[in-house]
Amino acid sequence: MKIVDGKALATKIRAELKEKIAQLDKAPGLAVVIVGNDPASQIYVRNKIKACGELGIRSYAYELPATATQAEVENLLDELAHNNDVNGILLQLPLPAHLNTESAMARVPFEKDVDGFSAQNLGLLTLHKERVAACTPSGVMKILESEGVALSGKHAVVLGRSDTVGKPMAMLLLNANATVTICHSRTKNLQEICKNADILISAVGKAKFVTADMIKQGAVVIDVGINRDANGKLCGDVDFENVKDKTSLITPVPGGVGPMTITMLMYNTYLATLKE
Repeated sequence: MKIVDGKALATKIRAELKEKIAQLDKAPGLAVVIVGNDPASQIYVRNKIKACGELGIRSYAYELPATATQAEVENLLDELAHNNDVNGILLQLPLPAHLNTESAMARVPFEKDVDGFSAQNLGLLTLHKERVAACTPSGVMKILESEGVALSGKHAVVLGRSDTVGKPMAMLLLNANATVTICHSRTKNLQEICKNADILISAVGKAKFVTADMIKQGAVVIDVGINRDANGKLCGDVDFENVKDKTSLITPVPGGVGPMTITMLMYNTYLATLKE
């Protein structure tokens, strides 16, 4: 059993990325737009801006009040879409309830969509012609690659079908020739399906949902969940202490997939610069 050190891998990739960025004629520019004062979103934005500074990426932060109208948000996104100093645009989600997320996201040109959430980028992913893919699933793929996990012909089970993690995760695995099963809240015989998985990836957002009796001996388990347990302690979707000894490879929470997400955002911003 090996516990993945996501922080160490993220540090390695960032060091390589910093060198590549330094060789560019012009540093990449990332614009981050946040609407409202959601504490978690504000922390994410600060971390993203800090990462930009460390890697030599120019960052532009735009904070709009929670009362911002749809027109105000979309007008700002339109301005950034036409700004040649901005290679990547990140609209921090979730947006306040009165705003239409789909409409706002449509204002981000797919060439500047470094989150990989646009309809065009998701479509390209399904055609195996992806430019960029969603940051968290991309981070998972980097972990599997760095650990030498063979995907071709393996049975991969993805728990969760969100547009931001579950679906793109499944497509990336499929594109790597894995046989993929997507499970969700309506799935029947969940335990039986999970026990057949060579690779299990959980993104359901339920603390310690994945238990030892759901894991095949020697399976690879990737925990994307970020939750709080009954004591308020940070934990994942996987009951780590009871599951780890059945696995050949497992990611912890914190310190597993998490550090890779912002790293892949930086990587996608670099790729967006190359596409100009």
